[in-house]
Amino acid sequence: MATTWRKQAEDLVKRMTLKEMFSQLRHDAPSIPRLGIEAYNWWNEGLHGAARSGTATVFPQAIALASLFDDAFLEKIADIISTEQRAKYNLFSSLGDRDIYKGLSVWSPNVNIFRDPRWGRGQETFGEDPHLSSMLATAFIKGLQGDEEKLKCAACVKHFVAHSGPESLRHGFNAVVSKKDLTETYTPAFKAAVQHGKVNAVMGAYSAVNGEPSCGSKTLITDVLRKDWGFEGMYISDCWAIRDFHLNHKVTKNDEESVALALNAGCDLNCGCEFEYLEKAYQKHLIERQTVQEACIRVMQTRFQLGMFGQGTAYDHLGFSDIDNDEHAYIAFEAACRSLVLLKNDHLLPLDLHELSSIAVIGPNANSERALWGNYHGTSSRNVTILEGIRAYVGTKVRVNYSEGCNLTKPKVERLAKEDDRITEAVVACCNSQITVLCLGLDETVEGEMHDDGNGGWAGDKKDVRLPACQRTLLRAVVQTGKPIIVILLSGGSLDPEIEAYENVRALVQGWYPGQSGGTAMAHLLFGEFSPSGRLPVTFYKASNTLPEFTDYSMKNRTYRYLEETPLYPFGFGLSYTSFSYADLACTQGLLGEVIVSYTIQNTGEREGREIVQIYCTIDHPDAPLWPSLCSFSSIHLAKGEAKRFHTVLQPSCFTLVNDQGERNSVSGLWSIFVGGNQSETRSLELTKKAVLSTTVRRV
Repeated sequence: MATTWRKQAEDLVKRMTLKEMFSQLRHDAPSIPRLGIEAYNWWNEGLHGAARSGTATVFPQAIALASLFDDAFLEKIADIISTEQRAKYNLFSSLGDRDIYKGLSVWSPNVNIFRDPRWGRGQETFGEDPHLSSMLATAFIKGLQGDEEKLKCAACVKHFVAHSGPESLRHGFNAVVSKKDLTETYTPAFKAAVQHGKVNAVMGAYSAVNGEPSCGSKTLITDVLRKDWGFEGMYISDCWAIRDFHLNHKVTKNDEESVALALNAGCDLNCGCEFEYLEKAYQKHLIERQTVQEACIRVMQTRFQLGMFGQGTAYDHLGFSDIDNDEHAYIAFEAACRSLVLLKNDHLLPLDLHELSSIAVIGPNANSERALWGNYHGTSSRNVTILEGIRAYVGTKVRVNYSEGCNLTKPKVERLAKEDDRITEAVVACCNSQITVLCLGLDETVEGEMHDDGNGGWAGDKKDVRLPACQRTLLRAVVQTGKPIIVILLSGGSLDPEIEAYENVRALVQGWYPGQSGGTAMAHLLFGEFSPSGRLPVTFYKASNTLPEFTDYSMKNRTYRYLEETPLYPFGFGLSYTSFSYADLACTQGLLGEVIVSYTIQNTGEREGREIVQIYCTIDHPDAPLWPSLCSFSSIHLAKGEAKRFHTVLQPSCFTLVNDQGERNSVSGLWSIFVGGNQSETRSLELTKKAVLSTTVRRV
């Protein structure tokens, strides 16, 4: 079928003038009435819901969806996102509205590796692990693009390739990356998106990699992406990234040279306005007609794949009832519930509603809708804050005492007041309550993408993993009341609330940016309506940990695979209200080099629950990461007392290592395999008091 779409695109492009071809290589492509081509804006976002085009179901932020460790459920969520995107497109285009954010080309997912906890955009990713990111990226793409001959939406994986801050430097930054780190860490999710997810498009980064701007890199676009991986889709520049070539990277002298560098390297579509200089570049003989034509064919092929030009699709019936409906809202609620990660529980949770007469809900994120969203979000009609969720759950049975406590980042709430002007109120609320729920953290105004022409506000990176000073003051004041405290963190990544010295802080929940149902989900977790199952897709670092220089792209002392210091909470960690036991671990080798890992899991607790099975592999070899690497995961629900035997197939790729030349090779010898609900390292054992099962397999 791809051949047919290619042929259709070739026939259409042959009938275009050169100027018409130029015009179709911009994100805001104009109409060509004589050829029946409608105007089309390629720029659309769908990171965790149909974004920036009005009312839509808002799911938890991407990093929260990663904490599900469930690629099948993520594909279902992405399918809902694409349903709402298609429905919006059908409705809007039928009325002639072809504005930005209203098309079918969705510039998601973001599969950059969340290598540094300070990075503001890390919340948009699926975490720090190459395997987890690869599996989730593939699932998300399949959900967006659908399983029909024509695409439901056209997914775009970004930002190719080594891009994870600093935000403030991104327009001129050069990431120096070793061949080993590039192959082992930074490229796997992109490769999986191309070869397994069959992603329609790839977007480049603002930054350069080893001296070549990503959106004009022949090495990355032509040699790696197209020749090595066989990618046949569109390559898109990040927005206004091409002008960085001459303004910031200084590898070209002017706009004409910059657009020529991008187009000749294989960049097909320009987000921004630099490709307006293509005609001048052509007149200066910097680009050839054939190169322009090939880019235009790839662009128009996607439009044919989406069923444009009157061809029709299986999705043309989707309409208003398919947006923001009850079915989608329930899935958003389920996703929020399963994304929450219980990090500490000193015999406090779940709360007993029948033994509670009063509860204090305190903090700048307690009644904040903004803290539900994360960046690149839609507009929900169903937002429920944590305060609202708790109030709705307890009804009239329990008095709820609320105080904002402090501003999110500033030393006072009221402009004319003295500093810490809400602290006294928070203390009073706490003293008049049996239990305090303290809601701290950040929101998209504090961590996120830096401000530029395509982004509406400043956020950027964090300077460290500590809470803002005003929140630390609030925490100390509330702790001094001696009342039992549950701390809830809403953030897009690792924070250290520095609670270890406070004995009455008896529970800690990482809530991420949980989407429209965040408050309802949090209330249900606190009162035991479900057993938490979320796991950390990133390492949580102690405030005292020594972080490498932000600009250093080496993996040394980064992420769980290379961390040299003890983490606050390790990758893959999360507590439950029930317990699971593992037994009878066995491994057999298949005929094609695969290894079948068999094990029995039993729910040994007092309630039903979901377990996240994690399998890690390692070998004593100089090319191996410092710690065992995740090679498989699965989300399993078991009733109270239920036991099941499972068989997981580890592909031969699990038993490969990358050398310093960036070559991935099969490695023979004695491989160690670890199976359990978390990692095998010391900190996980300390927190869970439970060792994982282990065995060895000899590979020849």
